Amino acid sequence: MNKRRIRVGIDVGGTFTKAVAIDVKTGSLLAKSTVPTTHSSEKGVSEGIVIALKKIIDETGIGINEIELISHSTTQAINALLESDTSKVGIIAMGVGPSKKDIVKRTNLEDSTINTNQDIKTTHEFLDTSHLITEKEVTAAINRLKEKGAEVIIATEAFGVDDPSNELFVMNTASKEKTLSTASHEISGIYGLEIRTLTAAVNASVLPKTFQVANFVEDAIRKTGVTAPLMIMKGDGGVTSMDTFKTKPILTILSGPAASVAGALLHLKITNGIFVEVGGTSTNICIIKNGKPEIRYVTVKDHPTCIRSMDVRILGVAGGSMVGLKQNRISNVGPRSAHIAGLKYSCFADPEDLKTGKIILIKPMLNDKSEYVAIKCNKDTYAITNTCAANALGMIEKNDYAFGNQESAKIALKIFAEFVGVSYHEIAMSIIQTASFEITKTITKILKEFKMNPYNTTLIGGGGGASVLVPFVAKQLGIKYEKAEHAEVISSIGVASSMLQEEMEQTMIEPTPEKINQVYKKIHTMLVDKGAIPESIMINSEFVSEKSLLRVTAVGNVELDSTETSKNIFTLEDAKKRTSEIIEISEDLIDLSYETDHYFVFTGHMEIKKFFGKKTQHHILVLDRYGKLKLSIKNGRIIQGGKITVLEELTDYLKSGNSEIAPKIYLLNDLKLVDYSSLITTLDIMDAVRSELVTSEKAAILVEL
Repeated sequence: MNKRRIRVGIDVGGTFTKAVAIDVKTGSLLAKSTVPTTHSSEKGVSEGIVIALKKIIDETGIGINEIELISHSTTQAINALLESDTSKVGIIAMGVGPSKKDIVKRTNLEDSTINTNQDIKTTHEFLDTSHLITEKEVTAAINRLKEKGAEVIIATEAFGVDDPSNELFVMNTASKEKTLSTASHEISGIYGLEIRTLTAAVNASVLPKTFQVANFVEDAIRKTGVTAPLMIMKGDGGVTSMDTFKTKPILTILSGPAASVAGALLHLKITNGIFVEVGGTSTNICIIKNGKPEIRYVTVKDHPTCIRSMDVRILGVAGGSMVGLKQNRISNVGPRSAHIAGLKYSCFADPEDLKTGKIILIKPMLNDKSEYVAIKCNKDTYAITNTCAANALGMIEKNDYAFGNQESAKIALKIFAEFVGVSYHEIAMSIIQTASFEITKTITKILKEFKMNPYNTTLIGGGGGASVLVPFVAKQLGIKYEKAEHAEVISSIGVASSMLQEEMEQTMIEPTPEKINQVYKKIHTMLVDKGAIPESIMINSEFVSEKSLLRVTAVGNVELDSTETSKNIFTLEDAKKRTSEIIEISEDLIDLSYETDHYFVFTGHMEIKKFFGKKTQHHILVLDRYGKLKLSIKNGRIIQGGKITVLEELTDYLKSGNSEIAPKIYLLNDLKLVDYSSLITTLDIMDAVRSELVTSEKAAILVEL
């Protein structure tokens, strides 16, 4: 009998830790478990992770040897930053003597113009690299920084991106001193000493905390007997090795929301939508446009960084949000939740106990300015939450995760309504409306900001509290609503189903085929080192001309999945439908122009009205097998075939042009989509294409007209 291939996804949330087991071959959900997150345990969240994992193994009888991969998402890095649970950072800045003043100014984060709120605690040393720095010098600098309270070291040098040898030397010396360290070139390949140093400092400030958490989690998982690779979710929706979490925890910021969106994208195949995940304490809102999440540079507590992550808007209102009262009127719902106050929801209470209840006003946290409503009963005190209001109004279906005791919900809301002097229906509706206001406002802003048409946009509800608020918001905005399958564990599904993913950004003032190829080799090696099967790696690049920046993304898998049975793979029909939705033309006007094992290339033919008649335009769109948009050319042509044919046709085409500057050109073979738009001479383009075709039997060249 064939051994099953099982992946486990674990989402460590602020309130609950949720785990799922997925059969890789069929995409089916085998088991799910939910346990409270163990923040206060001696070994932190790792205890909850192991309890959730053991529950799944015990309930389903999964063999430990059947688990091929465990992935988890975590809020550790962002929580440490938000709660200022950070360590002091020692900065070793390097450069040649004459530029010392400028380098110190740009790297000394004690300067309030760079580190505005001074919430990243730092201390600074400068090393002159006009001579070869010695281990003795570096050790002395590290010890001086440690005497000033530094717990972790960062190495930063003006041209460390081009030549990282000095930064690496500092890191190696720190390692000998048994001190954690990071380097600015490791975090980003872009020029800009200030932003690179600041990003490295934000990363370093949480390193001691996350390094400890990572070791706890790894140790706890291994003690269960599971030997499968352990991965962690990044904020861009891919997973990476635990070594990355130990060295670059900043990449895991927004790991939780990214997991949910990954789950929604994989299982719902949404092209244009707004994903709203309603948890117990907060709501995460993420934009899905043209089949992929919007990605942007992350700002952490007003600190700009050069880390790219999903564009997530986080609101302090959710299923467990409590009700604030001022002058006998509802003033706010949230940000305090029943979980933070340590109270049960009244809709899950015993109706008989509730009947003895009286309204009291409490402050869940000592420094709270607002008072929140609770019901003090004979046996216990309960919170009135959004979930209670929605249950009282009959808005939650019987099999929903948020479905409670509707009799209890009505009793609680009636006691509250009498206290305020209105009907229970009115007070319950007022709670839902007040809570939904911020969500509605944020979604309205997103629609405008991303020029999304409400008529072809779907609002997708995820999280345990999805049904509490999202259908109401969709109705208010007149937008189509869809609830994610297995909404309450959608984040765990996303973690389990995600692929290994890495992104590199490299500043290239003068790009050459050799430089582009070096970055490709580097990212390919990086993914293989993290456990990806070489033949599964897809590489995609884009050149951001206004920043002289080459951005390369690579996606790979730990095991090769069966494309016949995998639920996440797009069929030709799925891909054509998505192309039609992106280009906004009928499927009848779209042709499949080229296909590889990893990509679809479609051409949409449309007539554009001009002053003197009409012009036919050929819109080229490249999607990968997971439905992700990789390239969109509004008007282009495709040269395809064997390597000799492609080279001959491309040569003829470039010779026929009447300009010295080459057109924007992209090359697509089975595993790569290469952006050559940074190369401006026809000679460079021919060299690049020729060298790429050495290892390809067939390829397609996409030309922007």
